[in-house]
Amino acid sequence: MILSVDHVSFGYARDRQVLDDVSLVVKRGRNLGIVGESGSGKTTLLRLLLGLNRPTKGTIRFGEQMLDAGNRGFMRAYRRSVQAVFQDPYSSLDPRQNVFGIIAEPLQSLNIAVPHREAVEAALVSVGLPADAMNRYPHEFSGGQRQRIAIARAIVSRPELILADEAVSALDLSTRIRIVDLLKTLGRKMTLVLVSHDLGVVASLCEDIVILERGRIVENGKTRQILDHPQHPYTRKLIDSAPRMPA
Repeated sequence: MILSVDHVSFGYARDRQVLDDVSLVVKRGRNLGIVGESGSGKTTLLRLLLGLNRPTKGTIRFGEQMLDAGNRGFMRAYRRSVQAVFQDPYSSLDPRQNVFGIIAEPLQSLNIAVPHREAVEAALVSVGLPADAMNRYPHEFSGGQRQRIAIARAIVSRPELILADEAVSALDLSTRIRIVDLLKTLGRKMTLVLVSHDLGVVASLCEDIVILERGRIVENGKTRQILDHPQHPYTRKLIDSAPRMPA
């Protein structure tokens, strides 16, 4: 086990409960997909996993340590071990920084004592971009290339866990397939939690799956088993409406 969520609820003042009694486990070396329609609470859950919000009830643990935003020492170590890739490759990169500055930022902010230029070059090569891309700026790249840069930034500190929020949904189909292939390769080296509404992407990348409906988990288990034999009407609805990813 690398990450566990135990009976977590979350809501805003004078608003409905966004998450209600959510429990799940992220197993080391097994990618987890968190699936649901818009408004299901999946992005809110990801923000809790990142430590950006605190649960109203329940606990989140990384290994044996409970996530605590007030514990600066632990959260610093946590942010080295856990990195994120967000949905929009256009807004997630600072246009004023060149690619070297963007990818090296986690190394600098976390005081990771490695040669930054070599680490950035290795991260770029691992996502299929040339090393000299580090001298260019985000506006010089396509959407798919920008998402590769965002992934390079996430992996440069060699985290144990990548949290990806709709990491391919803003891309066209052919680019999406290439990024999915990249994530599949990375998922063999580190654990991936993928938040998505796309069952095809999750089926391609994740061994385990959680189905969220209106803030509650309705199914949780092995991806192939749940998609082949769904038990809940909401899961069957998602499967029936899902577009098919080309093989």
